Amino acid sequence: MKRLLFLLIVSLALVRIPLFTGCANIIPPSGGPRDSLPPALVSANPAMNSLHFNTKKIVLTFDEYLDPKDVRNNLTVNPVPKIQPLVTFHLKTITVELKDSLQLNTTYSLNFGRAITDINENNVLKYFTYNFSTGSYLDSTQYSGRVIMAYTGKPDSTLIAILHDRLYDSAVAKVKPRYATRLDSSGNFTFRHVKPGTYALYALKDESGTYEYTSREQIFAFADSPVNLEKSTAPLLLYAYQDTSNAWHAKKTPAKVEVKKTDKEKIKRLVLTGNIPGGLLDLHNQLEINFEIPVRYWDSSKIYFSKDSFQTITQYHFLMDSLNKKLTLSYDWKENTQYHLILQKDFAEDTLGQKLLKIDTINFRTKKESDYGNVRLRFRNLNYDLHPVLLFFQSDKLAFSYTLGKNLRYNNKLFNPGEYELRVLYDRNQNGVWDPGDFYQHRQPEIVVPVRKKLSVKANWDNEVDITL
Repeated sequence: MKRLLFLLIVSLALVRIPLFTGCANIIPPSGGPRDSLPPALVSANPAMNSLHFNTKKIVLTFDEYLDPKDVRNNLTVNPVPKIQPLVTFHLKTITVELKDSLQLNTTYSLNFGRAITDINENNVLKYFTYNFSTGSYLDSTQYSGRVIMAYTGKPDSTLIAILHDRLYDSAVAKVKPRYATRLDSSGNFTFRHVKPGTYALYALKDESGTYEYTSREQIFAFADSPVNLEKSTAPLLLYAYQDTSNAWHAKKTPAKVEVKKTDKEKIKRLVLTGNIPGGLLDLHNQLEINFEIPVRYWDSSKIYFSKDSFQTITQYHFLMDSLNKKLTLSYDWKENTQYHLILQKDFAEDTLGQKLLKIDTINFRTKKESDYGNVRLRFRNLNYDLHPVLLFFQSDKLAFSYTLGKNLRYNNKLFNPGEYELRVLYDRNQNGVWDPGDFYQHRQPEIVVPVRKKLSVKANWDNEVDITL
């Protein structure tokens, strides 16, 4: 009986084993938490912040294997050397070989930017800096400031700030500066371990790696007067600009069209296009007829202009541009109206002697007022004495501008729907456009202030916005 009871218990145990094992989850062994720490310096030879430094080789050892990232563009050496040092990475070690002669009683800094990362997780040791002095002490003066783009009011972290101990204007174009440092994402810069003295302060786009201002088309900023770091280290705000010369002041002359012989054979008639996408004319525009080849002559009497059921129109006029490539029809357009432009086949002839093959009709309709939004903007804390001009941008391109009156309001019941970025230009010379600076004339650029709130305009909708700067 006992043996039977024993066998029964064993049988029940064997039956239940699969039940327990079937419910278990097999979990692979964990590799531990992800490494989120950047490499750490273990030793430096010579030691960090060494005095009376007199060697040409620096060896830095870290606690992880390293993966260098764009050392050439990340490393900044101050004072700026004539010859950049040679930097090599091997396993956990960075070796720096100094190629330039060291100056006496001078504090040096090597800032590696974002070049030092570990090989496994790419953790960055940001702005690691190795300092040393050839004298008996380290210079401790620090100077900070900020740079923003004058035309956008936004920072550009690709710029560098520089300090020149040679104060004549041409030095920035011919001589390397004393100190250089990179801007952060907010446009801020900081010079550390600077020798007290008087410096000219600049910022520039340094694509060539020369630290020099060599072209008016180069992004550039300058302080109105030198900074004396023996008396004050008050920060300055610089406005950077790019002098694209006549980009804002004059329209570029389009290149002449040169038609090759093979192209002449392909073109067998006068070719023209208009500014009526989808057959719709914007109520803000006049009708433009663009010719692929400049016209030799044209005759307005051979153009018939009508509306709706071909009702003749009389109060209008044509204007041909100076290049004979764009004919503009000006008229007081009515909304949601059908128009017709009938062109006789000999109304125009281009410089290749080509005309229309037959009578051509351009049919189009003007947009409805309901296709637009009604926009009313009111500005607060805006100084009219600074001659503010309101700039409307779409996809970072200027759509149009408007000079604000004394009441500092903007009203437009026929506003094209869409998303707009707003900026306010302080138009110093009141010419209606933004003007860059001129360093050699000591003229700062005109300032543009971005409006934080974006304008979202809906069709057939009242869009009222109060803007406080």
